This record gives sequence, C-alpha cells and structure tokens, in this order.
Amino acid sequence: MVDRLANSEANTRRISIVENCFGAAGQPLTIPGRVLIGEGVLTKLCRKKPKARQFFLFNDILVYGNIVIQKKKYNKQHIIPLENVTIDSIQDEGDLRNGWLIKTPTKSFAVYAATATEKSEWMNHINKCVSDLLSKSGKTPSNEHAAVWVPDSEAAVCMRCQKAKFTPVNRRHHCRKCGFVVCGPCSEKRFLLPSQSSKPVRICDFCYDLLSTGEVTACQSARSDSYSQSPKSSLNDVSDDDDDEDSSD
Repeated sequence: MVDRLANSEANTRRISIVENCFGAAGQPLTIPGRVLIGEGVLTKLCRKKPKARQFFLFNDILVYGNIVIQKKKYNKQHIIPLENVTIDSIQDEGDLRNGWLIKTPTKSFAVYAATATEKSEWMNHINKCVSDLLSKSGKTPSNEHAAVWVPDSEAAVCMRCQKAKFTPVNRRHHCRKCGFVVCGPCSEKRFLLPSQSSKPVRICDFCYDLLSTGEVTACQSARSDSYSQSPKSSLNDVSDDDDDEDSSD
C-alpha cells in the first residue's frame, strides 16, 4: 500500500498541502518515497498544561505543530524521525484518557487521542511504520530515550528535596535526565547528554551523582515510576501556545 502511494500524484499533492500549511518557516517535506499515512489533532501534555497539536504521520517521520487555523495554518513545526521512536500506552486516569508516550533519544512526551479507537489506530500505524523502517535498514530499536517531563502543575514543591515551595521568585526547573520538577539549589549542576544537546544541560543533584558514578539507568527508572504514580492535570485549559518544554528551564 505504502509503496504504491509513494510516487502517486495524490500523495504528492497531500504532502504539498501540509508544507503550505506550515508556510515558509516549515521545512520541506516532499522527498522521494515519503508517504503521508494520516493526520489528526492530538492533545499533547506540555510543561504548563495540555495543548491541542496537529500531527502528521508519514512513513518515515512524525511531524507536529501548533494550530493557528485548523486545516489551514500551523507553526512551530517539529519533525521526529520514526527510526528513533518507541511508544508505550498510558493508563486512563481522570480527564487524561486514550494516551500513549512518544519516546525518542532527544525528546519524549505524552499525547492523548479523542477516543480509544483513534488511539489504537495511531499506535498501530506508528508501530507499523517503525517496524518497516527498521526492517529495511537492519537497525535495532532505540533503547535510549529522553525523560518525559513532569508538568509544572504536578509539583507544588521540589520533587527532590521535598521542601522548597515554588513561587514566582522560586521558579520551577526540569532535570533533563529524569524529568522531575526541581528547585534551583537542587539542579545547579550540568552534565553532557549528547543525545539531547552538544552542551551540558541542567540535571538534578540525584541524577548527577548517579551519572558521575555510572549508574545511568537508575535516573531513568525513577522517572518511569513517577509517571504512573503522580497526579494528573486537567484537560480543560487547552490552548495553542508555544511548547513550554522547549524553554531553558
């Protein structure tokens, strides 16, 4: 099916429409062999609140952006190579339902579909595209992924020291290794995480100690445990703001 559509006029036209929706600020998406598999609006769990984002699934990349005008204009284009993607289902909890994690070495986040059927279709299509890509390239699935950031709303106090309360003056920061929301004194150190940045990035003291002694996996497991145990934020306040997790904190 994908091979048949690869060089079809209809597929070329569909991809061209997506390019035009992102405008001059978006990267070109038309290359030989690329096929647009599907598209839709998903709710992305961002740093400050869940937000509606337009997603496009191609046979080799996943593209998403902010919705400016539905079906007509998007900005803040993000392109994720599917070869590096792994996905995990998330259990329903409160208003956050029909979700899954999209995990890559550089960035990981949770998304939620409107229905269970839509979630199943998205996950099945993504897994099929990833499987086909890895089969053709002979590569193995990525076993390294960036932490999923804990939303700001889930932490009234520092998740490491459990003492520092967050205020307009005492700001929240995120550890790039575990994804925890931490205070400034608990995240003064930097460490080079090559998959995320060419420069040392902010990490919490706990992860710094583990990374310095070679206990790399312990940082990640701590974050994974917290994801299922921490309280979830509401889906009621969805906007088209910029991605909060792209900030420097």
